[in-house]
Amino acid sequence: MLSWFQALMPREEGFFDLFERHAETLVSGAQALRQMLDGGEGYLACCQEIRRQEHAADDITREALLAVRRTFITPFDRSDIRDLITTMDDTIDQMHQTSKATQLYEFHEFDASMRRIGDIIVQSAELTRASMPLLRAMRQNAARLNTFGEEITRIEDEADALHDQGLKDLFRTHRTSDPMAFVVGSEIYGHLEKVVDGFEDIANRVTAIVIEHS
Repeated sequence: MLSWFQALMPREEGFFDLFERHAETLVSGAQALRQMLDGGEGYLACCQEIRRQEHAADDITREALLAVRRTFITPFDRSDIRDLITTMDDTIDQMHQTSKATQLYEFHEFDASMRRIGDIIVQSAELTRASMPLLRAMRQNAARLNTFGEEITRIEDEADALHDQGLKDLFRTHRTSDPMAFVVGSEIYGHLEKVVDGFEDIANRVTAIVIEHS
């Protein structure tokens, strides 16, 4: 009986706008992170842009969580909305943590594998942005949303391989001459890996929503 009642009630569709706005901050943050990994004179400006996008994402997340509490009928389960928006927010938070770590350790020269992982982060963000409008019509877009999850998993595997190779290269280069450089570099690799993992978490959330509601 309750499901019939919910089906007849008007639903608040503004959540989709919030998902899409948050995805834009993910793309902008990812692009700034990738540019940061080029180092050079633009490094600090990129760190500041990541922070700005992270703050914008926080505002969107707060707006979404407040709307969950205030909205009578949501487009899908409240817990799914909370989980998706907070997972997206955790991902851009990790971008910010990555840039903060590079500033803390004054680490401004980035390996080729780090830049390659940065490319994957941008690609993941763009895939995430493209997937968000599809949630407005999940049943019709179920196949495309599932493909999104599969593609994120594929490129996450590429990032894992780059992470491992990068650590090997760091160790070979610094194991006797500068062990601290290996320690710091490995931490930066760890932060980048967490960003990629965040996008996989987003894809998993989306897949779970599609399975439950399609």
